[in-house]
Amino acid sequence: MTTATGQDPQSPAPHAADGHDLIRVHGARVNNLRDVSVEIPKRRLTVFTGVSGSGKSSLVFGTVAAESQRLINETYSAFVQGFMPSLARPDVDVLDGLTTAIIVDQQRLGADPRSTVGTATDANAMLRILFSRLAAPHIGPPSAYAFNVPSVRASGAITVERGARKAVKATFTRTGGMCVRCEGRGAVTDIDLTQLYDADKSLNEGALTIPGYSMDGWYGRIFGGCGFFDPDKPISRFTKRELHDLLHKEPVKIKVDGVNLTYEGLIPKIQKSMLSKDVDALQPHVRAFVERAVTFTTCPECEGTRLSEAARTSRIDGVSIADACAMQISDLADWVRGLDEPSVAPLLTALRQSLDSFSEIGLGYLSLDRPAGTLSGGEAQRVKMIRHLGSSLTDVTYVFDEPTTGLHPHDIQRMNGLLLRLRDKGNTVLVVEHKPEVIAIADHVVDLGPGAGTAGGTICFEGTVEELRAGDTVTGRHLDDRAKVKEAVRRPTGALEIRGARTHNLRDVDVDIPLGVLTVVTGVAGSGKSSLVHGSIPAGAGVVSVDQSAIRGSRRSNPATYTGLLDPVRKAFAKANGVKPALFSANSEGACPTCNGAGVVFTDLAMMAGVASTCEECEGRRFEASVLEYRLGGRDISEVLAMPVAEAEEFFADGEARVPAAHRILRRLSDVGLGYLTLGQPLTTLSGGERQRLKLATHMADKGGSPTVLVLDEPTAGLHLADVEQLLGLLDRLVDSGRSVVVVEHHQAVMAHADWIIDLGPGAGHDGGSVVFEGTPADLVAARSTRTGEHLALYVGG
Repeated sequence: MTTATGQDPQSPAPHAADGHDLIRVHGARVNNLRDVSVEIPKRRLTVFTGVSGSGKSSLVFGTVAAESQRLINETYSAFVQGFMPSLARPDVDVLDGLTTAIIVDQQRLGADPRSTVGTATDANAMLRILFSRLAAPHIGPPSAYAFNVPSVRASGAITVERGARKAVKATFTRTGGMCVRCEGRGAVTDIDLTQLYDADKSLNEGALTIPGYSMDGWYGRIFGGCGFFDPDKPISRFTKRELHDLLHKEPVKIKVDGVNLTYEGLIPKIQKSMLSKDVDALQPHVRAFVERAVTFTTCPECEGTRLSEAARTSRIDGVSIADACAMQISDLADWVRGLDEPSVAPLLTALRQSLDSFSEIGLGYLSLDRPAGTLSGGEAQRVKMIRHLGSSLTDVTYVFDEPTTGLHPHDIQRMNGLLLRLRDKGNTVLVVEHKPEVIAIADHVVDLGPGAGTAGGTICFEGTVEELRAGDTVTGRHLDDRAKVKEAVRRPTGALEIRGARTHNLRDVDVDIPLGVLTVVTGVAGSGKSSLVHGSIPAGAGVVSVDQSAIRGSRRSNPATYTGLLDPVRKAFAKANGVKPALFSANSEGACPTCNGAGVVFTDLAMMAGVASTCEECEGRRFEASVLEYRLGGRDISEVLAMPVAEAEEFFADGEARVPAAHRILRRLSDVGLGYLTLGQPLTTLSGGERQRLKLATHMADKGGSPTVLVLDEPTAGLHLADVEQLLGLLDRLVDSGRSVVVVEHHQAVMAHADWIIDLGPGAGHDGGSVVFEGTPADLVAARSTRTGEHLALYVGG
């Protein structure tokens, strides 16, 4: 017999193995952490709180999870490690008691056209097995229903060594489900040839208008030396054969100036180098070319299902696998429940559990054929979570990054239940979160701060939720904050009419969005908010959408370059020192020659992941040493770029370094809650919420003649409770300056502060898509007629 603690009552001493119940961190100095020491209990739910930029992610992701990942990589053979990125050890004195860390973050799932919600989870694989067993007519194994497996047929001779050698004719076939026309993508591309070349010019005269296809480099040598056509002849005078060779020729080996090269037609080459990649990942000028030259249309052969004809015509009870994948997942779960076939009973049970977990996590409105790249960060995180719910692993550390992003209060309760289920299986669950509903279920809370950036990086509090409430920290003081419903609301100055909106799940929605006021569009996840706001508000007419998508730019881009702050700063440095402004640009004359102003040297290791190492010449400062001798207000340009926004705002306010143009931009960055960002921080390191607030700061500078309609998508994402108040003040200032602000939001404080609320629902997917309430927040609370109304009434104590 053993006790609940796992100790034998007769045993005089506890077992040594039971003593490892803490993850110990001592002396962590990653990013802004200042010698942080903390003990995190294992097999418990620990929530990390603190204002944006206080060091939460640096501690949880940059220290604990990063070291766990590094140590796991070191268990692989040297050969395997050669193909993996080399991870540096976090800057920490002692890390003890780590377990395997599984990071469930908000990074978008791959945007490969063949990646769907079904392929990103186990649901598609189980569905394929089900159809291969039960569907009629029977067409083959599970691969016959897979849109990313092509059919293969081969024949040849094999030699059987049995007694005397004997050659036997053999054929090999593999039945795949891929549509031959679109190769499993669901869409075919049509290329506008007029965008590839100017037919009146010859190749040597620069006929090609494809980015990167210049006659000065290798392409010129290949076209000139291939012998398939005359590079001095205008393309309009090419014969049919010559035009085919230029555009469509399959790869052939050629020899030019004694060098072995491969020649390939322009269209297959463009398809491989540009069209097979995620459009958003392409360089801006290449992306502009693709958007101009290529049209994507639904495949006429498979009608967008991606599947071969055999896979589309094989059915269970009249339903094909294409029909099943197109169903809303909650409906698919009901259909699977209706199947009663003892021969596949274990498979049906596992498939039901997998599909039901989608509904549990608030994603029942998706379909399995939804492209993975179209999911929001919050949806992607919850899809990843489904993989782990059915896992048999225990004693694992699960690390979540704001799992409530994009969730209605109604869905947050379900998310809490899932986090507790992971913990109760014997796992350590670490959650970075701002929402009081999640903080409330924590076994242990670690609060970082007290401020952001250089003013943060210390542990302000460790303990239970009750102790946090009683403690004197920013989070503790704001934990029970409740906004009051606005008593006096603004009067609209007009209306933006939406009539017959049918984007995605919207059902002929007619709604007027009032202008000149703060309008909040709300509803459960999947109810149709984004479809209404982004798909139905007429573009143009001064409508600006500020979302959380990645900012398109290079890894050199930072807040200073993006906002235009660097221009007045460079001019001020140049004027103070009597030199050219170009010297103070890391992309121009002042750049360090070794790293070309990047601050780091990127080493491309071909078959391995590339490695970025700090430039030894400039030590990451990005500028030539001679440039750093020029000063403004006692600081050189690299020291200015290392300043947080709040410090730079003071620096450029008065004295020798007074630059009013720079100060105005910095004040706007502070207004949107980005006072902790350093001016030179690469944009690629910003979270979705930070990117959105940076875009908002730039749009605040627009001085249009007519009032602009600003559409914001969940601006509270990543904001601490204390910062929400500041955001509400900012939204008020935007409206008072004559703009109309439309916010898609779940946060009750923003709802309570609205002048007008449009509530969509009542449910998600095909259960939503209707306007269930229009009116003031006070009316919504009084009516309590919708899920949002009930939660808002509880929040404001109505």
